[in-house]
Amino acid sequence: MIGEQKTAYERLKERLATISDLRSTKSLLFWDQQTYMPGGGVTGRAEQMATLSRLSHEMLADGETAGLLDTAGEPNPSSEEAALLRRARRDYDRATRLPAELVAEISRVTSMAEPAWVKARERSDWSLFAPHLEKVLSLERESAEYLGYEDHPYDAFLDAYEPGAKTARLASMFEELRRGVVSLISAVAERSRDGEDRSAPLKDVFGETEQEKFGRAVVSAFGYDWKRGRQDRSVHPFCVSPGPGDVRITTRFDRGWLAPALFGTMHEAGHALYTQGVNPDYARTPLGGGASMGVHESQSRLWENLVGRSRPFWSHYYPKLKDVFPEALEGVDAETFYRAINVLEPSEIRVEADEVTYNLHILLRFELEVALIEGTLSVADLPRAWNEKMEEYLGIEPKNDSVGVLQDIHWADGLFGYFPTYAVGNILSVQLFDAAVRAHPGIPEQIREGDFSTLLGWLRENVHRHGARYYPDELVERATGRPLATAPYLSYLNEKFGELYDLEELLNFADRYERGAPYDDISEEEAVSRYREVVPELSGEDYRRSAREAFSRMEPEERAELGTQLRDQSLQQGYDFPEPSADDREDPFRDPDYLTELTTQMRHEHPDLLEELIGDGGAGLVGGMMGEGITGGEGVASDGGMLGNPVAKAALAGIAAIGFKRMADGN
Repeated sequence: MIGEQKTAYERLKERLATISDLRSTKSLLFWDQQTYMPGGGVTGRAEQMATLSRLSHEMLADGETAGLLDTAGEPNPSSEEAALLRRARRDYDRATRLPAELVAEISRVTSMAEPAWVKARERSDWSLFAPHLEKVLSLERESAEYLGYEDHPYDAFLDAYEPGAKTARLASMFEELRRGVVSLISAVAERSRDGEDRSAPLKDVFGETEQEKFGRAVVSAFGYDWKRGRQDRSVHPFCVSPGPGDVRITTRFDRGWLAPALFGTMHEAGHALYTQGVNPDYARTPLGGGASMGVHESQSRLWENLVGRSRPFWSHYYPKLKDVFPEALEGVDAETFYRAINVLEPSEIRVEADEVTYNLHILLRFELEVALIEGTLSVADLPRAWNEKMEEYLGIEPKNDSVGVLQDIHWADGLFGYFPTYAVGNILSVQLFDAAVRAHPGIPEQIREGDFSTLLGWLRENVHRHGARYYPDELVERATGRPLATAPYLSYLNEKFGELYDLEELLNFADRYERGAPYDDISEEEAVSRYREVVPELSGEDYRRSAREAFSRMEPEERAELGTQLRDQSLQQGYDFPEPSADDREDPFRDPDYLTELTTQMRHEHPDLLEELIGDGGAGLVGGMMGEGITGGEGVASDGGMLGNPVAKAALAGIAAIGFKRMADGN
């Protein structure tokens, strides 16, 4: 760019820098309000922040900005200049759609809502916060209409934090996620009924000073630069950057529980490492932030979970932790501690949830936010709806609103559309970590030695330094070689928690079936046992799809044999077997669709009957057709039976294996 265009571009950068300074100053005031500001300063601070919001908005939406954008030229599309202009035009477009008075009012109202939320949470009194949320919600709905949207008003909020995201796309991805984690939670629940509190080692007396010192040592090793950062206390932990070279984190400590501060510090440090790693040339420009909040959350979750909750990490750091807390951790070995920090157990609090159930906390909030924005859920009914979804998703009814609907600050701040980025971050964290390990296979062993330099270096090169140069979808593909997908994340969860809760046998069973092994490598006893374990957890549609795939893998003659045997067994036991419909098919049992509909109907009408017909005792197909006096396992005939019927075994094994894989993969 030369001449007038160069001048216009540089003048635009100067203007954008001033806007950035105003926003950074507001961030500094926010940090102060959350950490040190006396309570009496709330009203004055609300006005100050409203003024800064109005000034930065007016400057961005001003005609001079438009003129500079129009005359800044069209640089090489792959250049940094072009990326800056893309982001600036996007910001300008959003800003010009919102009246300055509305922006200032949102800032003023949310500044007043925050202390009201703090008080309501302390007293567990929803009525103290509800009027403030009514105002916030009304303003947010109004802003959605100004911003505009193609499909759903919630899209307007998503786009602020996750450019290009759509409600429908996230709903589909989250459904895959829900199906996968629900199946894992169900499988673990079957193995966690002994009443043992695996998290007990984390609940003792842990001094705050010692917790802070240990946490600082860990994030220092991660690479957090204390010359450009600091740590303070707040009710709700956060990371904020009030300006170039200044990236601050806050933490909440609990003397009776080690986890909140320990993993909260790692989490916020992950955000800080991202911000500290952005190309310094991007400071005070639209490229100075992250690609999206989902990408930002991927960094916090990567360091908190993929690193901080890993066995290699604690093989190095647990001896150091025991040195800090010798009395509290007396008699607790490294493996017990590792299992304690990775307990899978539904809980009331999102920020204290395990890796698996955390996702259901996010899905719950996503669905409630969408309903609030749509107007199908009122603020008055929100606590009830919250509790109902907690019961539905996690089997928990919060004991009060403080640990229920009042636990998060986000709605007080008007951050509608932010919660989904946590789940996006979870999914992306694994995809990025896997890509880093593919590039540098020695990373896990380096973590075991307390060395995080290679991992941080890969993240710096492929994620951090780019700042907001690329939109999230492009950044993900550049860094990992593929679009964002739930499969790697679900595989990670299944592998990790499968090992922790002895689910390897079930995973191995499904893998053996996939290799075509039901006839020679899966026993009748195992087929029946796995069917009983998996099928009760399948929805009607999941069962239908699993049965359809299992039957399709059988030969037509095998399906015909199975259908005939099912009919004969059911009639012998007095079940009114559905007769094949009158059509042109000579033997409808040979059709996998017909056999699927038949067995689905039988399961729907009599949930236990199909198992009894195929696999239960001497009367079942697996246990009642070939040979006599053969000793079988639980639920399999020991006499008068057909223990060796391969067709029935293949059907049971197939439905169970495919059903489990579908749940585990979220499909």
